[in-house]
Amino acid sequence: MRVVLLGTAAGGGFPQWNCACVLCTTARDGKLPSRTQECLALTGNGRDWWLLNASPDIGTQLTATPALWPGLGPRDTPLRGVLLTDAEADHVTGLTVLRGAVDLKVYAAPPVRAVLAPARAALDRYAPWEWADSLADGGFVLAGGLVVTAHPVGDKIPKYVPAPVREPDDRWVTAYRVEDLATGRVLVYAPCVAAWSPVLDELCASADCVLFDGTFFAADEMGTAVRSGAGQRAMGHLPVAGPHGSLAGLARHPRPRRIYTHLNNTNPLLDPASRARSLVTEKGVEVLPDGAEFVV
Repeated sequence: MRVVLLGTAAGGGFPQWNCACVLCTTARDGKLPSRTQECLALTGNGRDWWLLNASPDIGTQLTATPALWPGLGPRDTPLRGVLLTDAEADHVTGLTVLRGAVDLKVYAAPPVRAVLAPARAALDRYAPWEWADSLADGGFVLAGGLVVTAHPVGDKIPKYVPAPVREPDDRWVTAYRVEDLATGRVLVYAPCVAAWSPVLDELCASADCVLFDGTFFAADEMGTAVRSGAGQRAMGHLPVAGPHGSLAGLARHPRPRRIYTHLNNTNPLLDPASRARSLVTEKGVEVLPDGAEFVV
């Protein structure tokens, strides 16, 4: 299974356009690498590629990745579809960039598909897509020999969803388990996690590589970095640090390769020289740049 980290930043990217925190300022000065919004591409055969989430930066990300360039025909593309983990704006807005693509297939959980109904209708006017239930019993098989199952891991509803349709549902956020039929190797992808759960322990125990939500390093990070009562706890992301943080959870599973993604612009993990990065590295968890490519 071949994987490309197209983007590794949280919503807004890094540096964030409207933020003058220390990290964003350092990035604008060219002292830290910039990052586009989180998105991943994978393939089981090198020909059929699938996106996990569709960031607003998807056009730039596809252009920067030769394996995803169009050809041989003028409109041929190796992109076969998108697997959505949730309905957050930074994970679905890129679908509009892909409008007009022929025979694209989009997998999403039922509440995500429902809230995207107006966008789905608009996109289908450019070219009809197939919209499938990611939580269908037994999972599903992707072109290229990949078997996928989706697992509910959160009930966070996007802010843009109007009050009348904000129905509680623990399927709003899912993690994906992707198994390569040819090798038996397993990738787990969970970029949006509010709390550690037994489901995550089970997924990590069976995985060869885990890409995990690294949005915030500390529980009070937003207020410390930007002096804002931003309601970080309501943003649906488990912090890395702390006795109940994601690093403690990942530390219980040392066998798989473990990588943080979806890094917020306030996260000290963005700085390779930070104590936070050293702590994570000491625990065997990686922070990779945009464009990183590896085989699972």
